[in-house]
Amino acid sequence: MLKTLRISFSLKNTYRVNSILYSLKQIPLLGRLLPASLYQVRELKIFANVLSVLWELVSIFLFKFIYFLTMVCGVGLLYKSTSAPLTFLHILLFLTLVGSYLNTSLFDPTRDKYYAMILLRMNARSYTLINYGYILLKTVVWFLPCTLFFGLTRGIPLWLCLLIPFCVAGVKVSVAAYSLRDYEKNGNVRNENKLQKFAWLLTGLLLALAYLPPVVGFVLPFEASAVLFLIWIPVGLVSLRRVVTFRYYREINQELLSQVVNQMDTMKQAAKTASEKNISADTSITSRKKGFEYLNELFIKRHRKILWRSTIRIANVCVFLCAGSLLLMTLLPGIKPDINQMVMTWLPYFSFILYLINRGTGFTKALFMNCDHSLLTYSFYKQPGFILKLFQIRLREIIKINAVPALVIGAGLGLILYVSGGTDNVLDYVVLLVTILSMSVFFSIHYLTLYYLLQPYTAGTEIKSGTYRIVMFLTYAVCCAMMNLRLPILVFGLACIVFCVLYSIVACILVYRYAPRTFRLRT
Repeated sequence: MLKTLRISFSLKNTYRVNSILYSLKQIPLLGRLLPASLYQVRELKIFANVLSVLWELVSIFLFKFIYFLTMVCGVGLLYKSTSAPLTFLHILLFLTLVGSYLNTSLFDPTRDKYYAMILLRMNARSYTLINYGYILLKTVVWFLPCTLFFGLTRGIPLWLCLLIPFCVAGVKVSVAAYSLRDYEKNGNVRNENKLQKFAWLLTGLLLALAYLPPVVGFVLPFEASAVLFLIWIPVGLVSLRRVVTFRYYREINQELLSQVVNQMDTMKQAAKTASEKNISADTSITSRKKGFEYLNELFIKRHRKILWRSTIRIANVCVFLCAGSLLLMTLLPGIKPDINQMVMTWLPYFSFILYLINRGTGFTKALFMNCDHSLLTYSFYKQPGFILKLFQIRLREIIKINAVPALVIGAGLGLILYVSGGTDNVLDYVVLLVTILSMSVFFSIHYLTLYYLLQPYTAGTEIKSGTYRIVMFLTYAVCCAMMNLRLPILVFGLACIVFCVLYSIVACILVYRYAPRTFRLRT
C-alpha cells in the first residue's frame, strides 16, 4: 500500500515539476536567464519540487476557502429575511449534493492514472483505492477548518461543524458506490468530465433549491438540515464496502483512460475536428469589405455558432432572472427596501459575474485555432501596423459579443432599482448601465490583450504560458475580492469607467510595441 502511494505521488509530482519548469521558461525576462537544459539543473528541480508541495498544501485550503466565501457565505449575505445559521446549512447541504457527483475523482480520467495503470501496469484496484482514499482524506481536511471558521461565526454548533466534513465524504462515497453498482448491472461507465443531460438538469434543480427558497424567506429548519447531513455518515460507511470490494477497476479504468490515449495521441487533430464542426460550411457566405475587415467579417459569419450561441443563452438567462426579481418584488413588496439597498451598494459584486460570463477565452481560442494558427506562419501578419489594426477590429467584435448580456444586466438592474423604490439622483441609472458596459469592455480588452502579448495556446489549444496562468489567477482573485466591496453607484461607477478608458489606451500601446515579438506560434 505504501509503495503504491509513493509511486502515485512520484508520478504526479514529476508531471507537475516538469510543468512548473516549463512555465518558468515561458515567463518574460526570467526565461532568458534560465539555461536551455533547465530540466537537468538539480537546484531548479528542487525549487520546482518545493513549489509542487506548496501548491498541494495551498490547494487543500485555498479553493475551499474561496468556495465557502463566495458560494455559501457570500451569497448567504444577500438574504436578509432568513436566519444566518439556517441559511448557511441550507445552501451548504444542496451544494454538497451537487458536488457529490460533479467532483468524484473516482471517474475522472487523468494522465497520471494513464501513466500508472496503462503504461506501468500497476494494480488498478490498489492504485484506485489508495488514491481515492487520499482524495477523501483531503476532502475532510479541506472542509474541517472552513466549516469551523465559517460555521462557528454563523452560530452553527461545534459538534455539527466537526461532523459536516465526514458527511461530505459520506455522500461522495455513496454516489461512487451507486455508480459502481450501475456498472456491474448495466455496464455504464461514468465520466465526470462528460455529464449526461439528466446530471445537468439535476444540477440546475439543486442549485435552484439552494438559492431560491431563501429569497422568499424559507430555509430548512435546523433539525432537518442536521438530519439530512448526518444521515450520509452511516450511508457512506455502508457504501464504502462496495467501493472496497469492487472487482472491475481494471476494466472500468481501461474504458475511461482509452479517451486519454486518444487525447494524447491525436490532440491536435481532435481539437481541429471538434472546432470544424462548429464552423459554418455555407459556401454562400461572403463579404464586400476589404483587407482585414474582409477577413474578420468572414470569420465572424462562419463562427456564429461558437461566438454568439452561448452569448444569446446567457442573455436569455439574465432576462429570466431580472423578470423573476421584478415578479418577486410584486408578490412580496416588503423586500423592496432590501433589494434597493443591495443594488445601490453591491455594484462591485457584478465584476465577478461579468468575469464568469464573458466570452474572452472562447473567442481567443477560436481565433487561434481557426485563423491565427495558419496566418502566424507569414511574416507580414506580425508587422506592428497590421497587428494593431486587426487587434482593433477584433476588439470591436468581442466587445459586441460581450455587450449583449451586459446590456441586459445593466438595463435589468436599472429597472429593478426603479421598481424597488428608485433613487434621488437620476444620474445613478445612467452610471449603473454604463458601469456594467465598462466592466464588459474591460474583460473584452483584457483577454484579447493577453492573447496578443502572451499567446498561450499550442497547436492543440493547450495553455502552455506560465505568465498567462498567473495573470488569469490574479484576475480571478481580484474579481473575488471585489465581491466583498461595498460602494455607492456613483463612486464605484465613475472609478470603473475611468479605469476602463485608461486600460484601453495602455493595451493598444502595449500591443503595438510588443505583439510583433510575442504574438507567435508555440510548440
